[in-house]
Amino acid sequence: MGGAERNARKRKQQQTAARSVAQARGVAGGDKKKVVVITVAVIVLAALVIGGVVWSTSSKDSTEGKVIAAQAGTWGPGVVEKRDGVVVSAGKPEAKKSIDVYADFLCPVCKQFEETFKEQIHEQVNNGTLQVRYHMLPMLNQRSDPPGYSLDSANAALAAADAGKFLAFHDALFKDQPAEGARGFDKAQLIKLGQDVGITDPAFATSINTGVYEQQIQDEYKKTSTDPSLQQDFGNGPGFGTPTVASNGQVVKLDEGWLQKVIG
Repeated sequence: MGGAERNARKRKQQQTAARSVAQARGVAGGDKKKVVVITVAVIVLAALVIGGVVWSTSSKDSTEGKVIAAQAGTWGPGVVEKRDGVVVSAGKPEAKKSIDVYADFLCPVCKQFEETFKEQIHEQVNNGTLQVRYHMLPMLNQRSDPPGYSLDSANAALAAADAGKFLAFHDALFKDQPAEGARGFDKAQLIKLGQDVGITDPAFATSINTGVYEQQIQDEYKKTSTDPSLQQDFGNGPGFGTPTVASNGQVVKLDEGWLQKVIG
């Protein structure tokens, strides 16, 4: 297969995946059963189109007793990663464009968003064009068994940011994402996952075990989910859903060319 043919095929795959993400994004304020059905169908379609494998747990206890080895993500030279409250930003000082990404580590469509657009986002961050701000929210906190995984994982990600390993930990959590309704990693497993991506600071484990950022995360979610600028109509009236991307105070429509429109 020639280079031109491969590029055309990749563009077609990204277009299909982008449409799937856009169609499945609404969670809050809609028919939850319908959303779950759509989400499952979309993820299966994306796996077939892109040629990847979507990992999910087959039972609520499938993560018990094991932690899957993580693949550490890294930024390019000159990219500064820092935590400001419950927001983690990454970019170079000269970046003139920015996006805010609102996601939940349990949200399957958020994982699909990462798989579809991560490479494009990282390219623009690494070349100094874009700054990205990550808002990890506990929107699906009641959808794990036992409840609480969304909050635990968001808190752990902020602790990873304090250790300078947010991206690696963020990517590892999405890579080994549990299914909705299944058991997520417990606190001991989250600590082990951090160690697997190179976190050695003992403060990381302390932050996870004490839930140091949990109240701030919950407060941020209450504020974000009712922010008028982030509300969208998903067919059942306005609401907030993940993933949501905003730029210049406006929600971005996640079509195939959305990032190029942002950076201009």
